Amino acid sequence: MILVNIVNALFWIFYVMLFASIILSWVRPSPYHPFWGPIIRIVGAVIDPILNPIRRLMPPLGGLDFSPMVAILLARVLQQAIINLLR
Repeated sequence: MILVNIVNALFWIFYVMLFASIILSWVRPSPYHPFWGPIIRIVGAVIDPILNPIRRLMPPLGGLDFSPMVAILLARVLQQAIINLLR
C-alpha cells in the first residue's frame, strides 16, 4: 500500500509540473527573471523530454499543441497499470 501511495505522489508531481508547463507556455515569463527563470528551467528539464517525442509524432494542429493532453492520457494509463501490478 505504501508503494501505491508513492506511485500516486510521483504521478501527482508530474501532473502539477505538466500543468505548470502549460500555464508557462501561455504566459511566457522571461527566462531571465530571478523568480521565474529557475522555475522555467526545472519544469522544462522534466517535462520537455516527455513532450518532445509526442510533438515529433503529432505536431501542433492549427497552432494548438495537443502533446500535453496525450501525455496526460499516457501517464494515466501507465499509472493505473503500475498500481494494478502493485496490488
